[in-house]
Amino acid sequence: MDQRIKAFLLVVLFQVSSAAAQTDPQDAAALNSFKRLWKNTPPNWNNPDPCNGNWVGITCNSNFRVISITLSSMGLEGQLSGDIGSLSELQTLDLSYNKGLTGSLPEAIGSLMKLSNLILLGCSFSGPIPDAIGSLKQLVFLSLNSNSFSGEIPPSIGNLSKLYWLDLADNKLTGTIPVSSGGTPGLDMLIHTKHFHFGKNQLKGTIPSRLFNPNMVLIHVLLDGNQLTGSIPSTLGLVKTLEVVRLDRNSLTGTIPSNLNNLTNVQELHLSNNQLTGPMPNLTGMNVLNYLDLSNNSFDPSDIPQWFSTLQGLTTLAMEGTHLQGEITSAVFSIPQLQSVNLKNNQINGTLDIGAKYSGQLQLIDLQNNLISNVLEGRGYSNSLFLQGNPFCDSSTGPSTNYCTLSQQSIPTYSTRPKNCLPPSCPSGQMSNPNCKCAFPYNGTLYFRAPSFSDLSNESLYISLESSLMNSFKTAQLPVDSVSLSNPRKDSDNYFDLDLEVFPSGTERFNELGILNIGFVLSNQTFKPPKGFGPFFFIGSPYGAFADLSSRSNNSVSIGVIIGAAIGGFLLVSALLCAGYYAIRQKRRADSVEQNKPFSSWDPNSSGSTPQLKGARWFTFDELKKCTNSFSEANAIGSGGYGKVYRGTLSTGQLVAIKRAQRGSMQGNIEFKTEIELLSRVHHKNLVSLVGFCFERDEQMLVYEYVPNGTLKESLSGKSGIRLDWTRRLRVALGSARGLAYLHEHANPPIIHRDIKSTNILLDDRLNAKVSDFGLSKLMGDNEKDHVTTQVKGTMGYLDPEYYMSQQLTEKSDVYSFGVVMLELITARKPIERGKYIVREVKMAIDKTKDLYGLHEFLDPAIGLGTTLKGFEKFVDLAMSCVEESGADRPMMSEVVKEIENIMQLAGLNPNADSASTSASYGGTGGGHPRHPYNDDLFDYSGGYPAYKVEPH
Repeated sequence: MDQRIKAFLLVVLFQVSSAAAQTDPQDAAALNSFKRLWKNTPPNWNNPDPCNGNWVGITCNSNFRVISITLSSMGLEGQLSGDIGSLSELQTLDLSYNKGLTGSLPEAIGSLMKLSNLILLGCSFSGPIPDAIGSLKQLVFLSLNSNSFSGEIPPSIGNLSKLYWLDLADNKLTGTIPVSSGGTPGLDMLIHTKHFHFGKNQLKGTIPSRLFNPNMVLIHVLLDGNQLTGSIPSTLGLVKTLEVVRLDRNSLTGTIPSNLNNLTNVQELHLSNNQLTGPMPNLTGMNVLNYLDLSNNSFDPSDIPQWFSTLQGLTTLAMEGTHLQGEITSAVFSIPQLQSVNLKNNQINGTLDIGAKYSGQLQLIDLQNNLISNVLEGRGYSNSLFLQGNPFCDSSTGPSTNYCTLSQQSIPTYSTRPKNCLPPSCPSGQMSNPNCKCAFPYNGTLYFRAPSFSDLSNESLYISLESSLMNSFKTAQLPVDSVSLSNPRKDSDNYFDLDLEVFPSGTERFNELGILNIGFVLSNQTFKPPKGFGPFFFIGSPYGAFADLSSRSNNSVSIGVIIGAAIGGFLLVSALLCAGYYAIRQKRRADSVEQNKPFSSWDPNSSGSTPQLKGARWFTFDELKKCTNSFSEANAIGSGGYGKVYRGTLSTGQLVAIKRAQRGSMQGNIEFKTEIELLSRVHHKNLVSLVGFCFERDEQMLVYEYVPNGTLKESLSGKSGIRLDWTRRLRVALGSARGLAYLHEHANPPIIHRDIKSTNILLDDRLNAKVSDFGLSKLMGDNEKDHVTTQVKGTMGYLDPEYYMSQQLTEKSDVYSFGVVMLELITARKPIERGKYIVREVKMAIDKTKDLYGLHEFLDPAIGLGTTLKGFEKFVDLAMSCVEESGADRPMMSEVVKEIENIMQLAGLNPNADSASTSASYGGTGGGHPRHPYNDDLFDYSGGYPAYKVEPH
């Protein structure tokens, strides 16, 4: 190129860069040093100015100081230089999943006084962790796992008083666990830290008794796979917040502390493969324990502990090689959620009787190499039972059974299925996603360090995990179309591993920004797996679908960059002019909208007066189009005769469900108006919230909070995959009753719902009940305190017969419908089935002289038969009082609430506690894919607008 042209372009570039603010020179120098040291940096790092050039993975503040570096899964290669210490405003450093990053962590990292997140997991860093890391007083999240760090854990980490997450697992760390002494800091000082993840290292010495104290809020202590010796300190039993304890695969000795059963919040306890001795521990009182593994220790010989059968939450019982003896009773196998029992290599004798009431989830019983001489057969159990190495298999009857044949256990398989479509044949390198679109997925592996389940064949587990992943990505507004899970397995560390593929939305490949944002959601634990999966980490693979990696790193300023910068300067001025024009235009448009209210075109002759709004937001059509990706099929989550329902993510990050009527169809205006009016004026945690609505361009759309776990009906029928035991059904009943009581007695004016049924009760992510669908509801005016004369509407089976006969609607009509729902809760039957009415059938069958009022044949098996249904009879009494023929004989909803609270207290439950941490731990034994709350049967409604099923009478 002519030198005069080059000189001219350089002058233009200088003038443009001088006119605009530039990256702080110190920060720019540090980033440019990384660019020179690293291979495979993003293409736009060739721009000379990181902040103005919007370098991928670099975030700057208004003063053009670098505050964040997030570059996960970029395929970076090289070392982290000491220049990192120059970035004095840096708050987040995430270089995860870059296996090509090697070398040691520079001491200069201790200069980053504002750093709150240091995430380097899944790289290849080595050498000691610098002691200077203890200077990072603002550090909240420290994740250095899955590298090759060596040396000792720096005691200075004890100075990090704000630390929440500490993960040093899967390295080559040696030495002892540091605790404070004589002015030297230690990990015992981390009283606000919730996560100690130190597994899979080479730590030695004892677990210091000073490591634990009652002021700590730890929930995870993971020390598995080290070389620790000595006894388990009794101070561990002082940390009552603990939920997961893994001390397995060490060389621990001595007895298990007797106060370990103080840890009543522990759900997973792994002490296997040590050298523990003494008496078998008594774990009575650890009532939420799901997973117990004490295998391969040298306890004193003991009979099968009676406390086994008191742990009603157990899914997995592993006591291999623990010197158990005596006869095992059927009570062990009747634990309701039990999935796996491993008692092999013991001295269990006598007759094996699994019993008739064994857990419906029980998949494996392994009793190999014991002294069992007889087996009571014909009890219906047909899953895996291993008895090789018992006298029974040497007898004349033993060899004829499958129990004595060492058969290969079936390996669980799962792969996300296509969503009602036929996968196409994709070009090389691309894969068909669950929505049958070809794309380049982002791959990696999810590792769950302490799952609470052992049955990997339960499909509802994977569906729940897929849903949670998608919710996290959508909440973060990431360009993700779908996710796919496959190849579930348990590895040699007893971790649960799954392959994950994440597919892009609206295109066949991710850009760099999309990949690093997905990586960050997974690396910094923004994604929270469903309850039961336990602590996790993710290792992502380099994304190979960008442009050619060999051309991505260019360390010189090319003529093309100079030309681009010069053109950019011109465009900058043009953009400013356009921005000013756009702002004026938007202001005028906003003024026009304000003058033209959304209901100015409402037809009062056909639909009544304009809705009276109290807080519901009006959305434009364009806003809802944008947040649903142009109403894409990928976001469609339900349908009906009126149209479809879409999942959307608002600009605030809120996940919503958008009901969209068929375009041009203006049927159901009264119901549309009613729901907006009612839901905009009522606010209660047990009522579905209306976020807003759209009424323009001949469109009718309602925007609700997104309720992820479907309808009560779907859970009772098994379609959702969520299992509701007696406790959870009581909580659902209480939540629904509280929502109704609010409508009847606290809303102003009072509201009668008029269509209470199991499809109109939704369950959120914690299984809290939310009453929905107010299109048939009626306001009680001052002159209508006793009743409203109105045309009869509702759903057959739930309809109050007094209302049906008199057309006099009162709040007692809702009470009747709620009584039917209560009966549905205990029977899981439809209100009218094969011509039989549930109210009449139950009323005729009740025998108060018998246990459970003699209603055994009516009870839903999933309710937890075999356990004590405390308060069941009072619950039935309350339900029958709600369905009395005369409304005057029925209780008020506030009285119903009070009685359910009393029943729960009788059952030893706190009526004011949340239903669950998350819903995922309540997966049932089957049921297939969970159906969404916004699906077909919820919208079968003769008025034409979504959400209400009205039976003509």
